[in-house]
Amino acid sequence: MQEERGRTPVPLHSRITTQGLDRTPHRAFMRGMGLSDEDIAKPFIGIASTFGETTPCVGNLDIQAADAHEGVSAAGGTPRSFTTISVSDGVSMNHQGMKCSLMSRELIADSVELVMRGHAYDGLVAFGGCDKNLPAMMMAMVRLNVPSVFVYGGAALVGQLDGKDVSILTAYEAAGTAMTGAMDRSAVDRLERAALPTVGACPGQFTANTMAMVSEVLGLAPMGSAMLPAVDARRRGLNRHAGQLVMDILANGGPLPRDMITRASLENACAIVAATGGSTNAAMHIPAIANEAGIRFTLADAAAVFERTPLIGNLQPGGKYYAQHVDKIGGVAVLVKELIRAGVMDGSTMTVTGRTLAEETADAPAPDGDVIRSTDDPISPNGGVVVLRGNLAPDGALIKVAGLKSLVHEGPARVFESEEACMAVIRQRAYAEGDVIIIRNEGPKGGPGMREMLGPTAVIYGQGMGEKVALITDGRFSGATRGMCIGYLSPEAAAGGPLALVQDGDPIRVDAGTRRIDLLIDEDEMLRRKEAWQPLPRPVRLAGAMQKYAAQVGSAHLGAVTHDGAAEWVYEDPVE
Repeated sequence: MQEERGRTPVPLHSRITTQGLDRTPHRAFMRGMGLSDEDIAKPFIGIASTFGETTPCVGNLDIQAADAHEGVSAAGGTPRSFTTISVSDGVSMNHQGMKCSLMSRELIADSVELVMRGHAYDGLVAFGGCDKNLPAMMMAMVRLNVPSVFVYGGAALVGQLDGKDVSILTAYEAAGTAMTGAMDRSAVDRLERAALPTVGACPGQFTANTMAMVSEVLGLAPMGSAMLPAVDARRRGLNRHAGQLVMDILANGGPLPRDMITRASLENACAIVAATGGSTNAAMHIPAIANEAGIRFTLADAAAVFERTPLIGNLQPGGKYYAQHVDKIGGVAVLVKELIRAGVMDGSTMTVTGRTLAEETADAPAPDGDVIRSTDDPISPNGGVVVLRGNLAPDGALIKVAGLKSLVHEGPARVFESEEACMAVIRQRAYAEGDVIIIRNEGPKGGPGMREMLGPTAVIYGQGMGEKVALITDGRFSGATRGMCIGYLSPEAAAGGPLALVQDGDPIRVDAGTRRIDLLIDEDEMLRRKEAWQPLPRPVRLAGAMQKYAAQVGSAHLGAVTHDGAAEWVYEDPVE
């Protein structure tokens, strides 16, 4: 399709740093890094990764970024590598550190923007490997709107124990099982040592793999990249190709990231989430990516797509299989081609190669019928993630229904003002079948940082109570969460949302079939409580990153973003 683009090459922003007499010191800095006249004359391409020793998800991104570095050089560019932070959702889970996870999404996007704009680089290859740095890198690409390619670092291989597949979710739930006495500590220890055998992100259809699929469907990543395991040798060629591809985009004048982020492509992204029973986090990250392109895309928009999308991916946590199994049957392209065939996806959207989504997946094999089902024989007629509304969630709340045996729960509220207060009760198993556990003041502002609740939900599931109670929160859930778990409730309690008005013993009804979530008290009582409501004082004074985040962050149903979107940047012409 290159010859069909016929565009003018993208202007080289880096010339503002390399041309003219008054750029003598700038070039001196470049020569201090060993660059020659020839290097300085080439386009400058940023190679950004979140490599570090903070999590196995990003543990080999330095090697992968080095491959892209080679690809840029081979294609006639001057690559410039830099890194940014990554906060491990796994290690920060179930304590105060989880408040830093969602905040890191904004900081990663901001930091990449600042390096790219501060140095006036001409293009970007961005590597992400953990839950928040995938959407963060995509947000940065769309914000910058320079020639860009996203590459997911890949998932870890599945662990094996006693002939069975195991993963980090198995380890979380085992902790809860051990609390009941149904598993001894030695068995838990064996599982702990087997659950994550390689570097890479969690292998199930949790947030990282869900957003990796989204990256391909949005067109920001090469088709076939998302499901390759992190340790697969094919990644060497993929990463070099990414470096070459960004140079091709630069020479051919596009497509640029905002060419690919359209309402149709955003709806396609929601479809891949629903079709695979993907992470509920995606319904917050997709609106955040949309915001960078100046498109208002909400939970309601996501819900409309979820309603019309059949569940065809038999993937963990609601199903059986993992990322490596999707790769073996043909990757994301299998899903996309099938969803286009069924009229669920729009195949005309643009991808990073300049070809349409339909063209990129035309040669993909048909679903295998086990890992991926045909849309003619779906696991469920509706998507694995749905949006609930009602007097408890006027702006919506999310639940993953993939794998749920019952879609209805009604019971008395057990109210907790923080995750810690709830976990103390759960550890003691001091709750009852039928309870509706409420964890509030954990939203974007209230936390601040909107912690994930995999700790409580996995322990509840491990205690054998996963579908015998409901858990409702204005915080988030991990993509590994399963059970009757409702999160992202908007507006949040700290903003005076209805969740703040719930009292112990109040009857609450959740009906995922009718998409309702309601506090069953009369309107007069609801109004009386609202008039009397006062925000809870924070247990500690906010400062630093948390103070800035709490002051800026918006509602979860709009992506929990911290700026208005559609950022612009003016590059002056270099002066000779």
